[in-house]
Amino acid sequence: MKRQGENRGMRYVFIVADDHPLFRGALREILTSLPDTAEIVEAADFDQAAAALAANPEADLMLLDLNMPGTSGLSGMALLRADHPSVPIAIVSGSEDAPIVARALDLGASGFIPKSSGFAEIREAILALLAGEVFLPPDISLESERDPEVTELIQRIRTLTPQQTRVLTMLGRGLLNKQIAYELGISEATIKAHVSAVLLKLGVDSRTQAVIRLSRLGLDLESGLAG
Repeated sequence: MKRQGENRGMRYVFIVADDHPLFRGALREILTSLPDTAEIVEAADFDQAAAALAANPEADLMLLDLNMPGTSGLSGMALLRADHPSVPIAIVSGSEDAPIVARALDLGASGFIPKSSGFAEIREAILALLAGEVFLPPDISLESERDPEVTELIQRIRTLTPQQTRVLTMLGRGLLNKQIAYELGISEATIKAHVSAVLLKLGVDSRTQAVIRLSRLGLDLESGLAG
């Protein structure tokens, strides 16, 4: 939402999460060209992005690169959306793969902006997102990109709690229960309970089955089968 700044009238709060400083700079230039004053918080990796969103839970818009240090594919998107369901998150990516775009939208993204877009196109996209619209480039069609099995799996993922989503992404990275417990600062017994709940909600019997199913989504699972 717009916020009242001291002696500055109304201002937007944006989070720009991308590991390329030049592209972050380009987005900053676009955001500062908007009619209202903008406060821009930058993040160069996933941990910074999560911290920025935690510190600004009422941000007007997050612009998120899918592939940053600390995460890959859609896992970061799923986790941030679970933690902050009310903040619009738009994917800004160099990949224009229609199935990935479709899955990002199904996981709760508010839009998709190709990095190949020009200054005016990105500015127009941001204005549309701020107006509450779902933005897609006109040349991307998603009509035939939704696999019913994948869509059903995404709906299951969206029933996970934020903590269960964190556990799921760590399972995908191949972490053991004791490692996940250490990362999250909770007991291993609690992690076991979360894992059981995750498997139940995904409709699978084992961690390996969960990883195999989730590999269809590209959810940061390159090493998951090793754990």
